[in-house]
Amino acid sequence: MKLNPVLFAKAIADETRQKIMSECCCGWLSVNEIVEKIGLSQPTISHHLAILRDADLVDIREEGKQTFYTLKQERIAVCCGQIMLKFAPETETTEVVRKTMES
Repeated sequence: MKLNPVLFAKAIADETRQKIMSECCCGWLSVNEIVEKIGLSQPTISHHLAILRDADLVDIREEGKQTFYTLKQERIAVCCGQIMLKFAPETETTEVVRKTMES
């Protein structure tokens, strides 16, 4: 999937999605587990997970009737690097990102 810094920024701009990303950052959680941790309804969580899926920020694993999610940490890092390249191209940090991406 092609990187789109604006789509990435829109996906992470919402506070609920940020909470979901924090919960899913280091392991697999079912939708029900995310609902319990965040404290919002299942339809609301599913809506936000769909936006994160569309932005390719979560991996999905199906097990029977349950769906599990985990954050794509490498994708997050690449998207952040893309934002730096697009909006802060002249900084030293961006040059490090650029060299890393070229190798």
